[in-house]
Amino acid sequence: MSIEEKVERHTIAVLVDNEAGVLARVVGLFSGRGYNIESLTVGEVDQAEHTSRITVVTAGTPMVIEQIKAQLDRLVPVHRVMDLTVETNSVEREMALIKVAGTGERRVEALRLADAFRARVIDTTHTSFVFEVTGTPSKIDAFIGLMRPLGLVDVSRTGVVAIARGPEAM
Repeated sequence: MSIEEKVERHTIAVLVDNEAGVLARVVGLFSGRGYNIESLTVGEVDQAEHTSRITVVTAGTPMVIEQIKAQLDRLVPVHRVMDLTVETNSVEREMALIKVAGTGERRVEALRLADAFRARVIDTTHTSFVFEVTGTPSKIDAFIGLMRPLGLVDVSRTGVVAIARGPEAM
């Protein structure tokens, strides 16, 4: 396998008009060409300008990533496309709610691990906890992996949000 064929994970931020159908067009671009979306988050970033930011995590060869960026840039409601993985240093975070059921020693161990991961208890009953954990996707994966044998019941993840470091805006 040559270097050009190596599959890489990229976080791409897309500034778009905040209007009906834009997200469907962006997602359609990926699905129509067989590109996978690993994570997708969307939120309005400027009410006055009516713009939203779509953060997409995807994987592909460098050529595929360049195609994705070029095709996104050609969509009419898109103002800017930025590959946070290569164009700048960036910060990535994800939040997850994780429900763990258990009693006795399993309950104590779940609380101990949550403390080590700086996870907050946001709901508790006599037999379960809901933890909120924020961090990199790998940190959340590790926390989920440790909770699995302790009684993992359910997981809800936000998807990756990312922003460039430094004073420049997207």
